[in-house]
Amino acid sequence: MAAPDNDANHTAFRALLELADDCLVLGHRLSEWCGHAPTLEEDLALANMGLDLLGQARALYAHAGEIEGKGRSEDDLAFLRRERDYRNCLLVERPNGDFAVTMLRQLYFAAFMEPYWRDIAESSTDADLRGIAAKAQKEMAYHLRHAGEWVIRLGDGTGESAAHMAAAATELHRYTGELFMASPVRTEAVAAGLLPDPENLREAWDDTIATVFRTAKLTAPEVRVHQKGGRDGLHGEDMGHLLAELQFMQRAYPGLSW
Repeated sequence: MAAPDNDANHTAFRALLELADDCLVLGHRLSEWCGHAPTLEEDLALANMGLDLLGQARALYAHAGEIEGKGRSEDDLAFLRRERDYRNCLLVERPNGDFAVTMLRQLYFAAFMEPYWRDIAESSTDADLRGIAAKAQKEMAYHLRHAGEWVIRLGDGTGESAAHMAAAATELHRYTGELFMASPVRTEAVAAGLLPDPENLREAWDDTIATVFRTAKLTAPEVRVHQKGGRDGLHGEDMGHLLAELQFMQRAYPGLSW
């Protein structure tokens, strides 16, 4: 039975898409490392973290599709939308760069999502979302620990590795502010009790990053203007290239079954 078409369902659907798009895009970015990581162990670790994120995206898209009630599947929502329809934050679509960039991007994201998933699991009015969050929080705890260890290892390593990590911070730190900016849809979801307010996590995120940076002997760059626009569907050029690869099979062979 199709879900009623009302404002509450529209808000929930759009809010879930934001979460799912973050997971899908970052999961795809991590998948690009498969076969290219610096060690075999890390090749497997990155692939598994990518699978964690893709699993979270699948669960969120499937739940969003049920709420929308228009018969769209998780594949439809993941692969058959236009670039401007994706509402992921800009941080997750940033290119992998070198290994330092990838690890710091993962740290920034996991330091936000681990407590965010935990808050959702404890307080969301949506029982299905609470179940998704409970599993996702455990996965993101591992991502946070793994990425943090690498940031420390590289930042407090050789002169070259420290320079790469410092450059990664300079490149990525300006994209972190968007994590805490609630879009109009998320603001409505917060008011409805579906999601917690992301701004409430800023202090915990700052403490986590400060602890890792202090141990890694890194200095957080001063950012006067944070980059934003992803929640409004405004993406950089790299997003188009990412979607061209991500969507190729579905676009070239619509409805294909394996």
